[in-house]
Amino acid sequence: MEQRLDAMGGTGLESWGPQWLPDGMVDFRIWAPDAPSMKVVTGFADLPMTRQEDGWPHVAISGLKPGDSYSFRLPDGRTVPDPASRAQAGDVHGPSLLIDHDSYEWKNNDFRGLPWEETVILEMHVGTFTPEGTFRAAIEKLPQLRDVGITAIEIMPVAQFRGERGWGYDGVLHYAPHSAYGTPDDFKALVDAAHGLGLMVFLDVVYNHFGPEGNYLGAYASPFFRQDDPTPWGASIDFSNPAVRKYFADNAMMWIGDYRIDGLRFDATEQIRDEESEEHFLEELTRSLRTRFADRHLHLIAEDQRGRRSLLRRDEHNQPVVFTGTWSDSLHHCLHVLVTGESKGHYKRFEDSLWDNLRTSAAEGFLFPDDPAHADWPVPPNVYVNYIQNHDQIGNRAFGNRLNTLISADMMEVLTAMMMLIPHTPMLFQGEDFNDDSPFCFFADFEGELGQAMRDGRLGEAENFGGMPEGKTLADLPDPMDPVTFHASKIEWSKADSEEGHKARLRLKALTDIRREHIAPLMRRGPTVPGTILPAPDGLLAIDWAFPDGTLSLRVNLTDQPARLPGILGTVLYAQTVAGAEHGARLDDLPGPGIVVGLNRLDGAP
Repeated sequence: MEQRLDAMGGTGLESWGPQWLPDGMVDFRIWAPDAPSMKVVTGFADLPMTRQEDGWPHVAISGLKPGDSYSFRLPDGRTVPDPASRAQAGDVHGPSLLIDHDSYEWKNNDFRGLPWEETVILEMHVGTFTPEGTFRAAIEKLPQLRDVGITAIEIMPVAQFRGERGWGYDGVLHYAPHSAYGTPDDFKALVDAAHGLGLMVFLDVVYNHFGPEGNYLGAYASPFFRQDDPTPWGASIDFSNPAVRKYFADNAMMWIGDYRIDGLRFDATEQIRDEESEEHFLEELTRSLRTRFADRHLHLIAEDQRGRRSLLRRDEHNQPVVFTGTWSDSLHHCLHVLVTGESKGHYKRFEDSLWDNLRTSAAEGFLFPDDPAHADWPVPPNVYVNYIQNHDQIGNRAFGNRLNTLISADMMEVLTAMMMLIPHTPMLFQGEDFNDDSPFCFFADFEGELGQAMRDGRLGEAENFGGMPEGKTLADLPDPMDPVTFHASKIEWSKADSEEGHKARLRLKALTDIRREHIAPLMRRGPTVPGTILPAPDGLLAIDWAFPDGTLSLRVNLTDQPARLPGILGTVLYAQTVAGAEHGARLDDLPGPGIVVGLNRLDGAP
C-alpha cells in the first residue's frame, strides 16, 4: 500500500493521486473545480466519479493492481493523464500507471545523509550521463564519483516532460519520473545504490511553471493558475490556493519520503510568487519538510535570481530556517568574464569594477542582493553553492562548449582549486571530474511551431551566454530538436581512462581530501561572518576567513606574471606553481597563474 505523507497537515484537503486502500481498492481523486463531471478510464470500464463540493471528485475501484493503466475523461470526451501520475505508460499525453511505492525493497536503510559542510556536489543529467541514459546505467558510474571525493549527486529534473529528450525544465507531470529514464523502482535503485556508497542524492524540482506541452490542468482546474503576472515561461501558478499548495507539497514529500531523496534544489524560486499568503509557500513547505524528516540530514537548495539573503537565514542554533543553501552565479560570472573576456548578456553587469566584484563575491557571496534590509543577517559562507561550470553556463552557450576548451589548463586548475578550497559549497558538472571536453548543448523533443520557436530562441540565449563566435550565424547552431545534438552531449567516459583524465581525478581527489580533512571541520562551529578581503592589486586575491578554530587563507594570482601577496601564517594546505613551498612556510611570491591555501590553526583547536 502506498503510504501517504501529509505535507501540510490539518488542511482538510484531499491528497493528489490515487490511494491504495486497506481492502485492496484504489481510491481515485482529482481536483477538477471546473468540470461538472469526470470519469476514470481503466482497462475494463469508464466509471463516473462522485463530485464533491470542494472540487475533488473521486471513486474507489476494486480489481486493480500495480502497473495497470488509467486516465480521466473530461465532459467534452477528451482523455487526460492524472496530473499527479506516479508513472506514465508512454508520453505526457498517454495513460498513467498505478504504482505501489511500498513494494520496493530498500537495501540501504540506515543512510541518513551527511552534514552540509561535507557536501561536494556533482550535477548530472540522467539522459547524457551514460550512453544508455537511464537510472540503472548511472549506478555503475557512482563508485568513480565516490572515489574522487564527491559526496552528493544533484540530478537535473526528471519529472515527465514531452518527448524522449530534454533538460527536464519543461516537466508537466511532476510526480512521474520520466519514462525514458526508467521506472520508479529504477530511480529508487539509483538512490539506493548511491546511499550504499555514502553518496547523497539531490533532485532538481521545478515548481515555478509547467512545460508548454502536456499540461491539461487548465481544462478542468483553471484556478490552478493566475491570470496576471506571467512567468518568463508561461502562466504563473496561484500558490495562494490550498489545492495548489497541496499539489507541490505532496510532490516534495513523495520525493523525500518514497524515493528517499536527501535534498531538493528548487528552480527559479523568484518566480514562485505568493506574497498574498500569510506564510509564503516556500517557507511553509521547507518548515514542514524539516519537521517531517527531522531524523535525516535534509538539504533544501534554492536557485534565486533575486539573491535574497532572507531565504538563507539561520536560527539561534545556526540551523537553516528556510533553505540550506543557494546556487550563486556571482563568483562564476566574475571569474568567467575575467578568464574568457566575454561580457555580453548575463555577464554585462559584472564587467564594471570586475576585481572588486570578484573579491566581494568570493568573500561574501551575492553581489547584488535584492533584500538590502537583510544584508546584515548572518549566514555561514557555505550557504553559497559555487561552480565554474553548470548546465546553464555550458548548455546555453551557442555550441555548448565547456570552460576547459576556452582557457588554459593551468588557469582551469587554479579555478578548480579555488572553488574546492574556499568555504563556499563546491559543485562540479558531469564529466568535470575527469576534465571531459565534450559539449553539453540545449536539446529538446518538440515538433511543429513549438519546436521552431525553440530553435529560433537559441540565438538570444547564445547572446546571453558569451555570444556567437565570430563568423557563425543561427544556421550554424546545433539543432536542439535533432537527436544528434542530444547524443553529442553525452559524456565521453573513455576520457576518464586517459592519462589526462587520470591526472585530473588525482588532482580532484587531493582537493576533496583537503576539504574533508581541514576545511569541513572548520565550518561545524561557524562562523556566520564573511571573509576579510586583504589589500592586493588587481589580478590578485587575498582573503582570510576567521573561524573559531583557525584562519583559512586564500591567495590567488590570476595573471600570467609573478606577484607578491600577503603571506600565509600556518600550514600550507595546497600550493600550485609555488616552488619550494614547505610546511609552515610564509609565502610572498606567487607565480601566475597560481594559488595557495593555508590554515593557521588556533592552539587547542580540535
